[in-house]
Amino acid sequence: MSQTGSAGVVRVIGQEADRAARLLHRAREARLAGERTAVAPRAEIDASWNRVMRSGIDPGQSPESELLRAEEIEHRRHSTVLGEVMPVLRAGLATIADAAQQIMVVTDAEGRVLWRQGNSAVMHRAHDICLEEGAAWAEAATGTNAIGTALAARAPIQVHSAEHFIRALHHWTCAAAPVRDPRDGRLVGIVDISGPATTFHPATLALVDSVARLAEAEIRTRHLGAIERLRSVAAPILCRLEGRALAVDSHGWLAAVTGMPPVDRLPLPKSLRPGRVWLPSLGMCRVEPLPGGWLVQVADGAAEGAPRRVVLDLSRPRALAVHLVGPLGTSTQRLSPRHAELLYALAVHREGRTASELAQDIFGDGTRTVTVRAEVSRLRRHLAEVLAHRPYRFGDGVEVEVVHPEHPADLLPRSKAPVVTGARRGAAPC
Repeated sequence: MSQTGSAGVVRVIGQEADRAARLLHRAREARLAGERTAVAPRAEIDASWNRVMRSGIDPGQSPESELLRAEEIEHRRHSTVLGEVMPVLRAGLATIADAAQQIMVVTDAEGRVLWRQGNSAVMHRAHDICLEEGAAWAEAATGTNAIGTALAARAPIQVHSAEHFIRALHHWTCAAAPVRDPRDGRLVGIVDISGPATTFHPATLALVDSVARLAEAEIRTRHLGAIERLRSVAAPILCRLEGRALAVDSHGWLAAVTGMPPVDRLPLPKSLRPGRVWLPSLGMCRVEPLPGGWLVQVADGAAEGAPRRVVLDLSRPRALAVHLVGPLGTSTQRLSPRHAELLYALAVHREGRTASELAQDIFGDGTRTVTVRAEVSRLRRHLAEVLAHRPYRFGDGVEVEVVHPEHPADLLPRSKAPVVTGARRGAAPC
């Protein structure tokens, strides 16, 4: 059945979905026309419609998108941890989807379909709406839909009939849930069940979310098993070493350590090779391969490979980065907007800043020192060789360059930090 609450919010809670779809259709058409209506969609659907309307999606457009090539799909399948848990997803959802005249769809973190499986007749119908391998189903491409909206909201959601923004999808129902890597909370993809609107069932979302959690548990179990195998190999080696050393897997997760406090994860460059390597958080190291990971020995006192130049690249708001240049090459760290603000403030004030002064630079409030100290501490985990403290500053002898965007107004455009807004007005050039 459908239910309209006291505030006129339409919720589909049972089998009478047709009436709910009609009410939602009227609410949607009124929204598109800029009119007020007595009924409204659920808050999460309403928020999605607002995002989609701002992005300029045409409600009459086709959901078609340019498909990824087969080799690119295979590359993405092998590059994501989701490939390791597909047996769990197939066992938990694919058979049920087939029996319910629906299909299971699994996407990567960009909303690109990597796998689909289920009822053969529905697979054929899905071709008409481009719900096929390689297609784009993020909100920015296909409007409000369970896959794209779950990606945008980072939460499970069910989207039924006229809740879809694009009219071509009104004959479909879908339920999707995000899958996160339990090691760091990073979203790795979406698992979804989709089918004709007549196959709607209110319990579908709970089923999809439960299977997504099972997949996360499987990722955790596999990771712990791999770390344990690496530890069994590394522990006898570390016992014979002097100084600081640690064993990490290929993604930097710690398996064993000696001579230094343990860390959860060691940031590693994307292309790591055996030999002498400068790591931002440790300095000069010697790296050797182990089965399933790396042995990292810290070369205490060897500073000849430390970075001598820092390039703070703020030229692209969506790709903020800092490049550390030293005798052994260049390493790059991606930056959050907050960390970019902090490094920019330190680049402007090369003499250094106290916690209170940085709080004033970033928040316009010199009392927010606890937040500043915590954020700088996180930065120094990756940039310890170039950042000093008491006061906070770039180290002596480190050359600092800031790469600005082409137009001053595009400098960290979402930032409200006084040090940034002043620079946009030309008050604090660097």
